[in-house]
Amino acid sequence: MELTSREIWTAVHGMVLGAGFLLAFSGGLAGLWGLRCNWVTGEGAKKLHRQLAVGSWGMAILAWLAVLLGTYVIYPWYRAKAPPGAGGDLLAGFPKYLLLSRPQTKEWHEFGMEWKEHIAWFCPILATAVAFVVARYGRLVAGDTTLRRALLILFSVSFFCAAVAGAFGALINKAAPTR
Repeated sequence: MELTSREIWTAVHGMVLGAGFLLAFSGGLAGLWGLRCNWVTGEGAKKLHRQLAVGSWGMAILAWLAVLLGTYVIYPWYRAKAPPGAGGDLLAGFPKYLLLSRPQTKEWHEFGMEWKEHIAWFCPILATAVAFVVARYGRLVAGDTTLRRALLILFSVSFFCAAVAGAFGALINKAAPTR
């Protein structure tokens, strides 16, 4: 099996950075959920806070790298303009126009790529917000149920945005790969 450089960058974007964020989410969710004064000792809370701060910053960095790589490296390949009158096999190198040329895949561009272009940016923004609050106010998170619940919601919305963007990305790349 041989991969082109574009396929390698696409795999790094989705399978390494994006999937890494999604897989790390379960650990972050469990860490946030378990950071409670009545569940852990003071020493345990301190250790869990440290792990959660490092892990949440790691997840935020993964999310930023995935979005930036997708936006500034992969997306320009996706939206490259097809030559006038191109059709059939000539559109294979122009994924956006290939999707738009077929009625059954037109919505993949019109809705799926819109999600990836715009909503996916919520993922790193929200992940960074959670990481900042956990790092800055970690001990308060353990004792404040409302704050912890708000962080869990922000974290879950970040995961949802990344998961939907990843699903659309996989489907769109299957229908019209960047070669």
